[in-house]
Amino acid sequence: MRIELKDAGRRFNQEWIYRHVNYLFEAPERYAVLGPNGSGKSTLLSLLLGNLAPSEGEIIYTHADGSNIPVDQVYKQLSFAAPYLDLIEEFTLQETIDFHFKFKKVHPAIPKSEILNLLGLKKSQDKPLKYFSSGMKQRTKLILACCSDTPMLFLDEPTSNLDVQGIGWYQQLIEQFSDKRLVIVCSNQKNEYLFCNHLLEVTDYK
Repeated sequence: MRIELKDAGRRFNQEWIYRHVNYLFEAPERYAVLGPNGSGKSTLLSLLLGNLAPSEGEIIYTHADGSNIPVDQVYKQLSFAAPYLDLIEEFTLQETIDFHFKFKKVHPAIPKSEILNLLGLKKSQDKPLKYFSSGMKQRTKLILACCSDTPMLFLDEPTSNLDVQGIGWYQQLIEQFSDKRLVIVCSNQKNEYLFCNHLLEVTDYK
């Protein structure tokens, strides 16, 4: 799996967020997209997710066999977690897990029955998400993304709302579920991307 940006740029109104990005993201590598708040990290991630089109240049998605993936089919190949991602507040935790995995296959590294145990919230399985703390919701988003069997895993500020114990849990989760995948993390916190072996600075493309 690979994503190639060719002279890509994105602007809002007359302001360019970034320009002339030529970069190749390729499995099974791990990439960190870095930059200060407001620098365009999340905008670049939205482009990679297929949610935004480049204002100039192009983005090409390719399977391991070399065949191209239409942008409207990219969502089938990825999992995504971010603090601003909405969950269905009226669903219980167990209903949320069951609903999510109607659309995504479970990662082969774990049986579906063990996801609650790995999440560490088994006692809350019948509690609606509207009663969850922000940290519990973030852990839920991370477990759903990491435990989905997709070739690409995208994370935006993954340890937002997590305490020290939660950050350690996240790092173990990544260690278990990032193998052989294309992993892209948007962050300005080093403990979120220590495992990444490629760093892309958004400010280099201003």
